[in-house]
Amino acid sequence: MEEQQARVLVCEAGRRLLKENLVVGTWGNVSIRLTKNEMIISPGGLRYEDLEPGDLVKVNIETLDYKGSNKPSSEKNLHASIYKDRKNINAIIHTHQQNASTLAAARRKLPPVLDDLAQVVGPDVRVADYAPSSSVAIAKNTVKALRGRMAAFMANHGAVCLGRNMDEAFIVAQVLEKACKTYIEAEFIGGAKKIGKFDALFMHQYYLRKYSKQQKK
Repeated sequence: MEEQQARVLVCEAGRRLLKENLVVGTWGNVSIRLTKNEMIISPGGLRYEDLEPGDLVKVNIETLDYKGSNKPSSEKNLHASIYKDRKNINAIIHTHQQNASTLAAARRKLPPVLDDLAQVVGPDVRVADYAPSSSVAIAKNTVKALRGRMAAFMANHGAVCLGRNMDEAFIVAQVLEKACKTYIEAEFIGGAKKIGKFDALFMHQYYLRKYSKQQKK
């Protein structure tokens, strides 16, 4: 991907985070893989609605060195750690979306209560063990919770959503929020009933290997 194109995509993604109520203020962060060893990430402390392509920061995934006058998001190590672990992932958004944050605060794993959750995100959504924001530990814990999944909760913090491209990362965030809301509300009317583990695994693999590719044709 050309660097200017990547910068534009991240700017647009930042504004989309606000529009879809996935973050408030300057919280959360978004990145896109530029090359094997580089990513473009949102800067820390700047409002999404004011971001211009030149405000974004190019960061070395291996060393966390960066170029430019702005500092990268304080969660740069989280993004870099995910890119190093998941070679097929090219976009990451860290959100503070309401219903996902509720389950993160309760430290409750989300079972496969909806077909689209199993398909797009995985057979469940784990909670990464608590660690302070921006720490090495939170990056390590989140990478572990994401194994075989496209999203994870960060205990008492929020969620992180992955995609092979930016559009897919947003689909993951949208489906996750819908499923969290459904699960929370279903608990008030007798409890949510989960899809069987085998069926959930099958649906996720089918989505990754066939259905999502068919959509691109």
